[in-house]
Order: sequence, then structure tokens, then C-alpha cells
Amino acid sequence: MESINVWWVWILAGLGLLVLEIVTPGLVLMFFGVAALLVGTVLWVGILMPAWATLLAFSVLSIVLLLAFRGPLMRRMGSLPGDPPRIDRLEDEVATALQDIAAGSVGRAELRGTTWAARNVDEISIPQGSRCRVVRVDGLTLLVSIETAA
Repeated sequence: MESINVWWVWILAGLGLLVLEIVTPGLVLMFFGVAALLVGTVLWVGILMPAWATLLAFSVLSIVLLLAFRGPLMRRMGSLPGDPPRIDRLEDEVATALQDIAAGSVGRAELRGTTWAARNVDEISIPQGSRCRVVRVDGLTLLVSIETAA
């Protein structure tokens, strides 16, 4: 089991994990790769450890790095689970009415180059060509209200 202490094996494993992180999304393997690189560097410097201590150091470093840095990195990149990216949300976007849409009825509106069914949630009708703001999305129907001048 002494072969685990060979520093170059840890360096290669760390580099391999970093390459796998590039290929697979998730921002997890990177921390295991960095931990393997750190363990390999410690062994390269000449600090000898028994095999069990090397594996323990790798495990502890991996978990500590994962817990300490993954959350802040994911927040900084704006991709925490449960929070859809801004591009996927249509609320507060501005659409253009393609036809007159009476109060409470459904018509057609264009948003991001696509024609959508649009339900007017206002008490007044939305004239054709008017800008309307998306209040909510219900399935494939936009709930819109006429955009007022700011």
C-alpha cells in the first residue's frame, strides 16, 4: 500500500480530475483535483506520510474545500439550484401586442421574437402594437398588462 505515497500519482490524479471537471458540469471534481494536487505537492516536498494518512489528508482536504468554496463560487456564477437563470424568466419582460386584446381576454403578443398567447389582466384593452409587461406566465400563456409611461 506504500505505492499510494508516490507524489506523481497524486499529481496525475489531480490533473485528471481537473480535466474531468471541465468536461462535466457541477463544480465538484475540481475540489477533489485540487486536494490531490495538494497531497502530491506535500509528498513531493519530502513530507512522508503513511498510506492511511495520505488518504485521510486527501479526504479531509476534498471535503473542506468542497464545503468552503463551492457555495460561494456557485453564487458568484449565479447558478445556485432553485434559482432559474434570468434568461429563463419572462416576468417583467416587455412584449408587443400583435392584435387588440380586450380586458380579460386572450390575444397574441410577441416576446423575444416568438408569438405567444397573451391574456390581458388589466381593466382596459391593449391596442395592437402597444407595449405590454409580462406579469406572470401560466403554462404557455403570458399574463400581460399594458405598460404605462414611467
